[in-house]
Amino acid sequence: MDKPAEPDNPTKSAKPTDLIEFEATLLGRHLNPLTARARGLRGRLDRSACLLLSRLQAEGPMTIGGLSTAFGLDASTLNRQTAAMLRSGIVERIPDPDGRIARKFAVTAEGERRLTAHRAENVDGLEKVMADWSPEEVAEFATLLSRLNRDIERCDGRPWPRS
Repeated sequence: MDKPAEPDNPTKSAKPTDLIEFEATLLGRHLNPLTARARGLRGRLDRSACLLLSRLQAEGPMTIGGLSTAFGLDASTLNRQTAAMLRSGIVERIPDPDGRIARKFAVTAEGERRLTAHRAENVDGLEKVMADWSPEEVAEFATLLSRLNRDIERCDGRPWPRS
């Protein structure tokens, strides 16, 4: 009888890209417990709200159509997400400054406050985790992670606006 095949173990792979994929998946999972949400504090932004607020902050007010193009999500998904954000007071609907019919979503002062607090908590958690890293290692990792994200965005055709 044949022995069943062992599941792929990316940590034993000869290809570095297998390990990058595996570690990136774990990174997404590990970042949340570093934050106040994992410690049970209320008012923490969920992932979708953080991403939408970040995009609106970087690009300015956007319509559902603009958000759909930016994120590659359908309008119904974005309608649900923005409705929850409207209820929590972190975005508001404003008339289109160009006079078009569609209304745009803009970050409120409360949204700015909560996004700033969210980012500060993330940075604090990362600084604790990376406390034993040299400043050069932290800078190199930041540079390589930025490069990876920019190359993903280039291949996807949806670059993230950066200052």
